[in-house]
Amino acid sequence: MKAVLYRAFGVRPEIEQIEDPLPVKGGVVVKVMASGVCRSDWHGWQGHDPDIELPHVPGHELAGVIETVGEGVANWTVGDRVTVPFVGGCGACPQCDSGNQQVCDHQFQPGFTHWGSFAEYVSIHYADVNLVRLPDEMEYSTAASLGCRFATSFRAIVDQGRVAADQWVAVHGCGGVGLSAVMIAHALGANVIAVDIEDDQLTLARSLGAVASVNAKSVVNVAETIRDLSGGGAHVSMDAIGSAEVSFNSIDCLRKRGRHIQVGLLVNDNGQVKIPMARVLANELEILGSHGMQAQGWPGP
Repeated sequence: MKAVLYRAFGVRPEIEQIEDPLPVKGGVVVKVMASGVCRSDWHGWQGHDPDIELPHVPGHELAGVIETVGEGVANWTVGDRVTVPFVGGCGACPQCDSGNQQVCDHQFQPGFTHWGSFAEYVSIHYADVNLVRLPDEMEYSTAASLGCRFATSFRAIVDQGRVAADQWVAVHGCGGVGLSAVMIAHALGANVIAVDIEDDQLTLARSLGAVASVNAKSVVNVAETIRDLSGGGAHVSMDAIGSAEVSFNSIDCLRKRGRHIQVGLLVNDNGQVKIPMARVLANELEILGSHGMQAQGWPGP
């Protein structure tokens, strides 16, 4: 099969001819019909993920058709239209037993723990636990965009953030994850404040439902500006970038008993984040991580 492959971190990937994958026990091979590109792919290419072994095929936002089925798969057959969360569970550890496959003790991630979807075929492990059946009317490109950016934002806003109508929600970073969060929070009836350093991204965020926007390069204090716009601070604030400064601002902009959701990856120098702990204590703030959404959280077709 053809695949996008890199043999060193930070070096331009090339399209190469490599062997087709075989299904592992309990797994399937999916013919890739669509694959998204995510900032996490860039992190992997830069060598920020310790699970990646070279050479490597990236890609984790995918949708396609089951090509072959491995031994022990009960619920899937050749020809089924499927997608998969970017992080999958083993189905047997304590986390999976509790329904939290997104933090599985033995998780697998196509494009990170093994070769991914920038290829004609991709191997998916633990198929009965992780595959999601696609409605017949859903385009593959639409499904591929859901597996990481949209599903991640959905769980962050709905399950972790517990966003409700009329609350104020600050979304820091208006890339794929951030814009998805804007749409989801808006659909719930929340008042969304979009934060970015690019005016065109902020314009797009407003077109998708944000009631206000903040250019972080144009204001003296981002958190103070958000508190002023929201009449006291955000009920929920999300770092959709992965930056020490942005994470701090997201916590700092909250009103009393507000919730910060960390979605953006914090790597290298951003790995250790300064926290306004006095404000966390005095205002009873919550700091929550959100790591994708398990397959069982997806609605059926």
